[in-house]
Amino acid sequence: MMTLTQEISLADAQGRRVGWRGWIALVVLMLPVLLVSVDNTVLSFALPSIALDLEPTSTQQLWIIDAYPLVLAGLLVTMGTLGDRFGRRRMLLIGATGFAAVSALAAFAPTAALLIAARAGMGVFGAMLMPSTLSLLRSIFTDRDQRRLAIAVWASMFSAGSALGPIVGGVLLEHFAWGSVFLMAVPVLVPLLVLAPILVPESRDPNPGRIDPISIVLSMATMIPVVYGIKELAVHGPVMTAWLPALLGIGFGILFVRRQLHAAQPMLDMRLFRQGTFSGALLVNLLSVIALVGFLFFVAQHLQLIVGLSPMQAGLALVPGLGLMIVAGLVVVPIAKKWPARVVVPIALAFSFAGYLMVAFATGPDSIGALVAAFAALGIGIGAAETVSNELVLASAPPQKAGAASAVSETAYELGAVLGTTVLGGILTALYRTNLVVPAGVPDAAADAAEETLAGAVHAADSIGGVTGAALQEAAAHAFDAGVTVTALIGAGLVVIAAVVAATTLGGSRKKS
Repeated sequence: MMTLTQEISLADAQGRRVGWRGWIALVVLMLPVLLVSVDNTVLSFALPSIALDLEPTSTQQLWIIDAYPLVLAGLLVTMGTLGDRFGRRRMLLIGATGFAAVSALAAFAPTAALLIAARAGMGVFGAMLMPSTLSLLRSIFTDRDQRRLAIAVWASMFSAGSALGPIVGGVLLEHFAWGSVFLMAVPVLVPLLVLAPILVPESRDPNPGRIDPISIVLSMATMIPVVYGIKELAVHGPVMTAWLPALLGIGFGILFVRRQLHAAQPMLDMRLFRQGTFSGALLVNLLSVIALVGFLFFVAQHLQLIVGLSPMQAGLALVPGLGLMIVAGLVVVPIAKKWPARVVVPIALAFSFAGYLMVAFATGPDSIGALVAAFAALGIGIGAAETVSNELVLASAPPQKAGAASAVSETAYELGAVLGTTVLGGILTALYRTNLVVPAGVPDAAADAAEETLAGAVHAADSIGGVTGAALQEAAAHAFDAGVTVTALIGAGLVVIAAVVAATTLGGSRKKS
């Protein structure tokens, strides 16, 4: 029996270069990637309209946002493994059909409860989409040089979609009702359903083994409570509703790992994690996404609520960084061929570190230029680092296990998105509340709203008006920017950790295809 390293080396040695058909297949596979990544950030712009129309409770409003990523994160490993067994293209087509249908239902949901159910359904089908796209790239592009470029496009589209969410949301909500942010899935996924059966070859694990329902349940019982606990910890602090789910999820995770280690044909091959390159690349992915999503969280608020831009203008201000993120992901491909990842990734992340430092000292209503430059620097680093690390995740796994490896990579993405908003966002919110000094003369109700969020303070200041309202708005802006300074420095620290991980785990020599 071959070792895991021998399997991987043999797969790369047998790689064949693809022609135009493979590159068109790549374009088709980018459609669900762009859609799912846009969906991660677009809903926050539609939430005020949804709240006015459906009148959800505060708990329901939270679940409208959280139902999708919780279900998605819980099912990624399961769906990746099922794709290895039943066919990755088949799983992609089922996911696309379901995602488009449920998105259309969500657009016309008459109640908050039905919208939450629809969002959970989108999470189920979204979990089928993402691992399938990345694992199909592994089976289509067996030549490593071509695979690097294909994954650069994949990573660029994923990052681009996250940054495009505010732009898309701003444009749609200026002209259409809130349901439009869900209906956009239909025209995006219909071409996929038509073209994928023609252009994308089917692939699966030739020896998938039996389905293990217990492992499937354990994987879900691990991810969903852990993600929920992290969210509760960031929003409410170290309360029982945060620690208990997290500890429960960790316990189920230990049982899941033990079962995989003792199974003759495990659902997830734990040997992958013994490779420093695989585990290191996953950690770089996780920390990079935390840095990106956390940055978008507080910069979007600063541009809209302090600088005074509209949602669409704020989104457009991020376009230069978005463009550079895509360019960096493509430019790094020939560089990664000549230089080892342990050198390329830390150098790339140095740009992201510089971007966070610029944010830390870019405050006040005249800071738009500095913020645009900061996001540009961040985009260069994240775009390049994500391309290299994602390629290493796939290159570290044998082709027949591409679905499971892709699912683990996607889980890192989703956890990063959750942590970026909840942890960095939670730290910023706590610092804002600590730093805010409500001016004298502000009514108690307005003071309570101002102490809750920056948006509440801006709304309260507009309602009060006059000198008192202006003083409240200035105090809120000062408190928020003071929190941004500390949060940005924490974000810079996460980027440094990612660079150190890359330098110590991603290998010291180039791999030949």
